[in-house]
Amino acid sequence: MNDNHSRSEFIYKPRWLQSFFEANLPIHPIVVLTGARQTGKSTFLQYSEPVCNWRYMTLDNFDIRHQAETNPSALWAGADAIVIDEVQNSPRLLSAVKMAVDDKKRRVRFVLSGSANLLLMRTVSETLAGRAVYLRLYPMTLGEIRGRPVPSILSALFSGEFPPDGKIAEKLEDPFLQISKGFMPSLMSLNRSDAVILWWEGYVATYLERDLRAISQIESLVDFRRVMEMLALRSGQMLNQTEIARDAGISQSTVHRYINLIETSCLAERLPAFHVNRTKRLIKASKFYWLDSGLAAFLAGFHDLASVRSAREAGSLFETFILQHLRVQSDLLIPKARVYYWRTVNGKEVDFVIEHGRKLLAVEVKLTSAPRYADIEGLKLFMEEYPETSCGLLVYNGNEIRRMDERIVAVPWSVLTG
Repeated sequence: MNDNHSRSEFIYKPRWLQSFFEANLPIHPIVVLTGARQTGKSTFLQYSEPVCNWRYMTLDNFDIRHQAETNPSALWAGADAIVIDEVQNSPRLLSAVKMAVDDKKRRVRFVLSGSANLLLMRTVSETLAGRAVYLRLYPMTLGEIRGRPVPSILSALFSGEFPPDGKIAEKLEDPFLQISKGFMPSLMSLNRSDAVILWWEGYVATYLERDLRAISQIESLVDFRRVMEMLALRSGQMLNQTEIARDAGISQSTVHRYINLIETSCLAERLPAFHVNRTKRLIKASKFYWLDSGLAAFLAGFHDLASVRSAREAGSLFETFILQHLRVQSDLLIPKARVYYWRTVNGKEVDFVIEHGRKLLAVEVKLTSAPRYADIEGLKLFMEEYPETSCGLLVYNGNEIRRMDERIVAVPWSVLTG
């Protein structure tokens, strides 16, 4: 099978964010869509109503970028609905956008899209304060790849509704088939492992050579790549910048800046600790997660399915995969749910704590096909500490929904991923 599909063979797969995005367009004068490069933002905009008919321009085009710097208002002359892509290439443009939406004589609406996390760029958040809603397009979920709707399990569990016990109808799949490949839309048409590796190789090279240099000066691309690889081996672990600096042979301040750049470009996140202090001493350091398990596997040097399956880091990659899906679904709740982790100084922990308003959902992830009661110890301890928790969820690599305790249920990962 030829992996180089022609444009005519392209089949658009609707994204879970689509209806949420379209519902926000008439409400807010500015909708900001962020996401890593290659998550499909431009394609998403081309297939979203009514944005597909709006005036579209990208600041990757040098002529348009020059106009954005010299005479920005001319970009939307004669139009009242505008899409500006790669807007991080001209932060000065945002003042003109602000003036346009504040003009009482005409109603102008904007969708601003970019590969850098605009929420982390102070000039953007200050300029657009009170005028914009921020949405993020992540790498694809399994449900999106399969053309399935958003699972309802998070909403149900927050409401105290448990799925019925019993085996699920679907055949048990190997999650590492997709974990090792990754979830960027362009990967979906690639069926050979060598083609996938070449794609990631090119992606990282483009990121290093293009995006990073546009955001900030990097003294040594070799050092930066080494830090990325070290972080890949630590995905899902507490972030220890001192340790990384020592192993990489660079200063801690440089490591800190490199991590900020990775996070700003939407490729990873620092997951904060849930540290509402009641009776136990808690760890407050953040955990580090790559936002695509395939990128983490590639950077860590696991370049085939067998090496990913047998890796010491397989459990962390499985955890990264689950977080990808929790993150997308949490962002679709109103208001958006916040995701944390929880760990005591004695080592008791819960992988993810999802906070929605005043409700909590505790999630433990285990790479096992047969969950044991010992696997829910952290969940039980957390729920004793925080009795307002709606329920505990154990996500595992099996095919049976099973109640483990009065308010704790074990579910196969496929129930969560769609």
